[in-house]
Amino acid sequence: MCIVNETPEIHFHQTTTLTPQQFVAGLTDFGPGRSQLFSNNADEHLKVHHHGWLEADVTEGSGGIWERLHYDWSDPNRAVLTTIDSNVWGGASGQTYTFTRHTNGITDIDLLVVREGKNLKGRLLGIVLRTIGRHVLERAFENSVKAIEARNGKFENHELKPPPIPEARRAALQCTCAVTNIAQRS
Repeated sequence: MCIVNETPEIHFHQTTTLTPQQFVAGLTDFGPGRSQLFSNNADEHLKVHHHGWLEADVTEGSGGIWERLHYDWSDPNRAVLTTIDSNVWGGASGQTYTFTRHTNGITDIDLLVVREGKNLKGRLLGIVLRTIGRHVLERAFENSVKAIEARNGKFENHELKPPPIPEARRAALQCTCAVTNIAQRS
């Protein structure tokens, strides 16, 4: 088997309680803290060139690797990130997220990552990602889904978790409940 000539595609799959719209909202949140959702993107390297209703043009990256991506989420069942420019990726590089919503409230997210190296560094990195580095990308995808779920108040066990109540607010609520109970007894 010749790894160098393999198709530079890597496929991943996740199941979530997020709707496609909720995932896309996280995917296209280019504000501060993006690195908390997508660990491969350092906030200091993020540059939004254009952000429209259904598309964006963004440069992002980390660890000396950057790419300028055209984000297109005009199809409610798909978000396509096409590499426009990069210091290592070229050709058909990019990412495609495909969403399948089920009647039980679960969404399947299929991620296709295409990595065509445009120089020696990119070709070598592409080989690493398709072989021993695949699990790193897979874990990053899993963590991104979990982070977006957490931001939306949903977790892996598919239950909603109420936001934490600050201690001072909890004490005030308990006090209000006690006063209400006393007033009702009178």
